Amino acid sequence: NIIDVEMKKLGENMVKDCAGLPLAIVVLGGILATKNNSLNEWQKISDNLKSYLKRGKNQGPEDVLALSYDDLPPYLRPCFLYLSLFPEDYMIDVDRLIQLWVAEGIVSSKQEERDGGEIAEDVAESYLMELVERCMIQVRERDVATLKVKTIQMHDLMRDLCLSKAKQENFVFIVDQSNASSLSMIRKRYMFNNFQLLRALNYERTTGDRFAGFKLPSDIGNLIHLRFLSLKDLEFLWPKLPSSLGNLRCLQTLDLRVDRDKIHVPNVIWRMEQLRHLYLPSRCESSTKLKLGTLRKLLTLVNFNTKNCYLKDLINMTNLRELGINLPFNIENFNEELGENPPIIGSKYLHSLSIITSGYESIDPRHLAHLLSNCTSICKLSIAAEISKLP
Repeated sequence: NIIDVEMKKLGENMVKDCAGLPLAIVVLGGILATKNNSLNEWQKISDNLKSYLKRGKNQGPEDVLALSYDDLPPYLRPCFLYLSLFPEDYMIDVDRLIQLWVAEGIVSSKQEERDGGEIAEDVAESYLMELVERCMIQVRERDVATLKVKTIQMHDLMRDLCLSKAKQENFVFIVDQSNASSLSMIRKRYMFNNFQLLRALNYERTTGDRFAGFKLPSDIGNLIHLRFLSLKDLEFLWPKLPSSLGNLRCLQTLDLRVDRDKIHVPNVIWRMEQLRHLYLPSRCESSTKLKLGTLRKLLTLVNFNTKNCYLKDLINMTNLRELGINLPFNIENFNEELGENPPIIGSKYLHSLSIITSGYESIDPRHLAHLLSNCTSICKLSIAAEISKLP
């Protein structure tokens, strides 16, 4: 077949242009995989590669990587450039990345279809998989049960390209020794007043000292445009979070998993009706009692319990996909006959349920059986708590 022979020759020539760098060869394969398997398409890629090599002074591998970026469709470019925000060799949590994409408006939640259509997180996941298929990011971990990608990483050379393009397009502001001191002063004294248009505040600590000060400043309530706020693993001396958090009514993701034995959460979360992902502290003060029944858009709820929350609120969360219960979990006025007990879960989309304990609590098998009877779409169940027998 003449066409097959020509395509083979084109392929061999393009591989030679990659100068033996495995990453460049893999990325080139990712580009070709998105095209129709035709001689014409392969010829176009070959011609483009040659023009890049001429323009880039025959740097070979770097030119192939540059071609991979320019070949991206417009909707994928900001998704790729956003990865420049993460440090070198950083293991990027996919769920967190998708939440940030949606919060920043890179993937819109305004165009969601109702009644079972794709939501923004599903669209974002499909974009991520396109970047994986193009070999522009590397999969590091998959979920054992669902095989979904959990963590990703960027090759050093690909990250260099990403950072370079992000600077060229003014997509990011880079902090270096020339401006770090002034920015540090802003952060310490005026952070929550000077950045009132901020949409995402990833305040969590990933390495080093987790101490974040005496308490979370009440001025955080001034960031009324926030869509994303994470306080994960931060350590505060003061055992209470400010009630001004209730001003953040645009929040879509809220992570309150601070590094503290117990903390009081004010009953203001019910005001955040746009919330899609809520991570409560692993242990709350006994004075904490949260109303969550207004959070009808919630997709993720972690560290729910019946001591600090109301069980009846779960029935209103009709879009819930992931539920994490941190004991205690008790059903009041429980009757032995299941038919006499109202349903607990209002969502038909719930696919992940985890039950854990941060103390010595156990779960009643009858209560668990009734909970599971509402979960008809579960594909992942995790129980790390004391139970006398499985229902």
